[in-house]
Amino acid sequence: MTEATRTKLEAAARYASALSGDAPIVGNDKDQIVFVGSGSVKLVAHASAGREQVVAFQFAGDLVSVPATRAHAYSLSALDDCELISFPADEFFKLVQQEEGIILEVLKCSLVALANCREKAITLGRKTAQERLASFLVSMAERGGTPVDRGVELHLPMSRSDMGDSLGLTIETVSRQLSELRASGLLITPSRSKFLLLDLAGLQARAGHIRAAA
Repeated sequence: MTEATRTKLEAAARYASALSGDAPIVGNDKDQIVFVGSGSVKLVAHASAGREQVVAFQFAGDLVSVPATRAHAYSLSALDDCELISFPADEFFKLVQQEEGIILEVLKCSLVALANCREKAITLGRKTAQERLASFLVSMAERGGTPVDRGVELHLPMSRSDMGDSLGLTIETVSRQLSELRASGLLITPSRSKFLLLDLAGLQARAGHIRAAA
């Protein structure tokens, strides 16, 4: 990145620190590009009559688009303490159009987001409650799981309610399906936010994946 581009980006950037539950980025009349410097957030869509939908979970290092208010309004809400850097999307792309490295990184993020959207469409449209939850846990393991002696360890800062909202399930269904997966020996939950996936291949099979992990 050239020094001139860096200077212009720093001038255009908005820096925000947020505590768990805060909504530091709220959709307005402009699309926003947001870099999650630390922590984690959820992208929430707001419809009429106070209805909300968790669209995605984003973690440190992620680049996320927060759309302008159109048919729905959007916001980012902190799942834990986080640091965010946001830019008006049109200004961001204007500034970096000659920066091939940045454009390539944005393209990679866009392809990942598109793939996630396809998977979520299949999950919500065709899968059972257990398949949905298993798919979610497998995807979280792929994004940020830590291999340990007994399996894959996950720290998931979102609530059971948020999990259910993102998967089209009630909190009661999420709790019931987690209990079934625990009883099957596929995972344990040492705490509310800590998961230990004991059998990733088994979870992939429960998720309805064609190929399980080796």
